Amino acid sequence: MSGVMKRMGMIFRAKANKALDRAEDPRETLDYSYQKQLELLQKVRRGVADVATSRKRLELQLNQLQSQSSKLEDQGRKALALGREDLAREALSRRAALQQQVTDLETQHQTLQGEEEKLTLAAQRLQAKVDAFRTKKETIKATYTAAQAQTRIGEAFSGISEEMGDVGLAIQRAEDKTAQLQARAGAIDELLASGALDDPSGMAKDDIQAELDRLSGGTDVELELQRMKAELAGPSSPQQAIEGGTGQTQSQDQSQSGAQDQPRDTPRFDKQ
Repeated sequence: MSGVMKRMGMIFRAKANKALDRAEDPRETLDYSYQKQLELLQKVRRGVADVATSRKRLELQLNQLQSQSSKLEDQGRKALALGREDLAREALSRRAALQQQVTDLETQHQTLQGEEEKLTLAAQRLQAKVDAFRTKKETIKATYTAAQAQTRIGEAFSGISEEMGDVGLAIQRAEDKTAQLQARAGAIDELLASGALDDPSGMAKDDIQAELDRLSGGTDVELELQRMKAELAGPSSPQQAIEGGTGQTQSQDQSQSGAQDQPRDTPRFDKQ
């Protein structure tokens, strides 16, 4: 059972990976990565600003402590001048405590200043990397878009694209259906002409009439052929054609008259 579950899990992960790979657009992934880098750069810049703010606050505190230290020193001097050694000692004691605070703040100030310099340098380097990534990103996106367009154009020309494949299949189906209808129409005409099918409109001819039409059509063709032969073998001029036609007609008339009434022709020949 565990083997079946592992196999099902593997199949599911493989199909999910394939679906994600099909849905993934490298341009969107690059834009997302660039956005994340910009967010990181913004955080580094805010960190630099925060460190600089802390450093500036320490500088203000140092100035205040140094001002108080100078004031206490002046008070001690005045107390000694007035013969109040106790007041001078108290002023110097407070000044010593303030001086210790000044020393601690100066140490913190140096530490913050070093951190600020490091963060500033890191922000500059990160800015350079982000700018380089942006240039590379735009180059990759332009190359990918050009390759995608070239691939689609090639698929369209070769007819292997999904859209053009559907169009090609539709055209093929239309041509097949048209050829089938033409073949069916031709078969029906042949069956009607042969008399195998009856025409409900009554316009169809029976087999005898169809045969007579065929024979008369052949006779018409033969007559036309004989006429064309006679024209090609006839006289060269219209006058000869007329004379030839007249002489032939007279000969035919004389032959017919001689065959019907021979005694009537003989006196005519004797008279001539």
